[in-house]
Amino acid sequence: MGSFSIWHWAILLLVIGVPVFFAVRSAAKPSQKPEALVGFGGWLLLLAIGQTLSPLRTLADLANSVEGYQQLMTVSNGPLAVYGELILNLAFLALQLVVLVAMLRRSRRFPQLFLCQWFAIPVVFILDTIWIASILDVPVNQVLAGDALVAPIASFVGTGIWAAYVYRSVRVRNTFIRTNVSTQIASAS
Repeated sequence: MGSFSIWHWAILLLVIGVPVFFAVRSAAKPSQKPEALVGFGGWLLLLAIGQTLSPLRTLADLANSVEGYQQLMTVSNGPLAVYGELILNLAFLALQLVVLVAMLRRSRRFPQLFLCQWFAIPVVFILDTIWIASILDVPVNQVLAGDALVAPIASFVGTGIWAAYVYRSVRVRNTFIRTNVSTQIASAS
């Protein structure tokens, strides 16, 4: 299993899985006053914090890749590989920012955009892997060496659980869908 031991998986499950499990479980429970569940509170606050930090995490990942990019620039077709990967990562960063702005504006499109962001995780990873392998003319298994799959899989699973929360939560529905309907009706009057 490489350097990612069973203990790492257990810690990852505890840190990500347990809180998200309870978030999804609590979203399914009917409230005494469901109309009172509006705004960034409860589990939605945790999601909002994570969504706010996600572009910063992407920027940190890019900053951590600078040394590798510098080494890759000296290889044949290296600059093309680096620029392609940067474009993919910057496009994903732009999507994260769009989702963040939609969330902060309480846009009714936030749930759909969050779902798009979730689907973009494996798409960006697969496109990046294919791009690097084809441009540098190396086998895909060499691009995926070591723990290259761990972070994208963990991100996809964690975000997937939050996506389930977004689509099942009364608070999310009240914050992003019902409040906008009542605001539109009030402004039309």
